Amino acid sequence: MDAFAFIIHPIDPKRDVSRKFPLLGRLLSERQIHFFSTFFPPVYISEIEGITSQATGKQIKGWFVACPFTPQRMLELPERTVYRKIIQTGRLAEKLGAQMLGLGAFTSVVGDGGITIARALDVPVTTGDAYTVAIAVDAVREAARLMEIDMREAVAAVVGATGAIGRVCAELLADEVAELYLVARRKPPLEMLREHIQAGDVSARVHASVDMGVLRHVDLILTVTSAVDTVIDPRTLKPGSVVCDVARPRDISAQVAAQRDDILVIDGGMVEVPGPVDFHFDFGFPPGKAYACMAETMALTLEGRFEDYTLGKHITRQRVDEIAAIASKHGFRLSGFRSFERPVTEEQIARVRKAAGRR
Repeated sequence: MDAFAFIIHPIDPKRDVSRKFPLLGRLLSERQIHFFSTFFPPVYISEIEGITSQATGKQIKGWFVACPFTPQRMLELPERTVYRKIIQTGRLAEKLGAQMLGLGAFTSVVGDGGITIARALDVPVTTGDAYTVAIAVDAVREAARLMEIDMREAVAAVVGATGAIGRVCAELLADEVAELYLVARRKPPLEMLREHIQAGDVSARVHASVDMGVLRHVDLILTVTSAVDTVIDPRTLKPGSVVCDVARPRDISAQVAAQRDDILVIDGGMVEVPGPVDFHFDFGFPPGKAYACMAETMALTLEGRFEDYTLGKHITRQRVDEIAAIASKHGFRLSGFRSFERPVTEEQIARVRKAAGRR
């Protein structure tokens, strides 16, 4: 049976450590977890069973393996040290028998976007970023529909637009909205991206901005920065707007989002996994659902595409379209929204629309 592995790591230190080691999560402080993660070895988490292609009936299995570093430690430690720990975790996946390896959360962001890690391992590697793009844009479309926002007349923004995921998200959205703001910290790369997108004969008027204040005019926000701290202040957002937060760690905090009952904040969209999948581990999603980056690793394994797939800081639109077609063929699809670890219900969306109407 073909098999894959997916690397996870603690993002919310106490919560995520508690999911595998309840006693350690209870006894250690967040500061202690950050410190001790430097010395902890890679961790076997669980076996994944039941993934079945709707097209071919093929079944695969997989494993979650964990790199112990928190995002904070990945940024504090020398890059070589971080690479070494992720590569050790990849070697654990190889020993288990994985034929495809997915890099989750910050392990896909650090350094050169998986290229150095892939070179050091025998197993092919993907960051899952291409399918993350496809599902994020799907989620924005669906959220706009539910919030009764006409995409063709909407103003959209991509925060973190010059990053690997943000760039191609912007290219896709520029074909579907009336106006698009590209937001990032540095103006020169933003202007280059704006000129590139505008040259593609897109429907949107495209603007480049380093000022987060432009978000007060925006209906649909897709945020994909690699910041460790939250970067969006919802108090300045437009009533009735949608924020699709694909970043991990998050770009928008639950505490601040709770101050605004008239905006819809979603986590980028859950993916339904085909077959009676059992992850044997609670990573915060309902049964049978996964992150898009996980789903890309699974879909490539079902397809038998055992090759380095989405790596580096440049993702092409062609690659996004290809993995979307592969995933759809095998039965992966957008399946509802999450917001701060909880499912988003139709009643919640109706309440947001009502509150926006009052304002």
